[in-house]
Amino acid sequence: MATRIGFLACPGTLPGSPVRRGDAYEHDMQVDALRSGFGPAGLELVEVDWHAPLEELADFPLVLLGTVWDYQDHEAAFLAKLEALAARGVKVCNPADLVRWNIDKAYLRDLAASGAPTIPTLWPDDPTGADIAAAFDHFGCDRLVVKRRVGAGAEGQEMFRRDTAPPEDWRFGHRAMVQPFLEAIVEEGEYSFVFVDGRFSHAIRKTAAAGDYRIQSLYGGQEEAVDPRPTDIAAAEAVVRSIPGETPHPPLYARIDMIRHDGALAVMEAEMIEPFLYPAQGPQLGQLMAEAILRRL
Repeated sequence: MATRIGFLACPGTLPGSPVRRGDAYEHDMQVDALRSGFGPAGLELVEVDWHAPLEELADFPLVLLGTVWDYQDHEAAFLAKLEALAARGVKVCNPADLVRWNIDKAYLRDLAASGAPTIPTLWPDDPTGADIAAAFDHFGCDRLVVKRRVGAGAEGQEMFRRDTAPPEDWRFGHRAMVQPFLEAIVEEGEYSFVFVDGRFSHAIRKTAAAGDYRIQSLYGGQEEAVDPRPTDIAAAEAVVRSIPGETPHPPLYARIDMIRHDGALAVMEAEMIEPFLYPAQGPQLGQLMAEAILRRL
């Protein structure tokens, strides 16, 4: 009998949901790719809503944080669910302690302290219009991007020009990170390096639709497989080595998003909660994930 592996999803991504997202086809692609590798390895992938009662999730020996794409609006409940699963003996991938570190993008400060090149960033708890005006002067730039520190998929993101800055009494409403807008995102795009069990699998270049800067498919972004230079792979590998953890294994999966800045790749995000892993550009993904899971069981 096949070993059942849980693939945690959410109402926005589960097939048949009345509130399914426009980019939920990525869920289908990732599930299909994993199943193609899991079957020969004696594993059965089971899609399940992470909001389900704990008893419905605790029968799996291992669960993947697949497409839990609403976790940012349920931060405390999400972390509590992962910790409760671990307490029941379920292996959570990636582990709850790593997710707790990764869920707030302030982890980028830790990566920078370890030597990883990052983007200049301010970290206001809830920026006002006055904070945005000061940030323009701080960075000496004419365009800024404001992102949620606990967020995903560019949800709630704001881009301001100096001449269209918000009024002083404007508030973002979330813990935030404020960065200068980098032209490289529209001129060259963003690179994603996918790692399975600490080993490089494949890389993608993501570009925005004309007139936009967001590279997610929901906004018309496109992606293509790339054969990165060894120096670029090494830069991403250095980020993976900087990821903290006390478990006997590296993260089961990690996606390192990088952008060219000052002539070298700098970290935009190190995604280890629920990243889309671009299986179309990495046809070996299902097999690699199955092998890594078997090493954990």
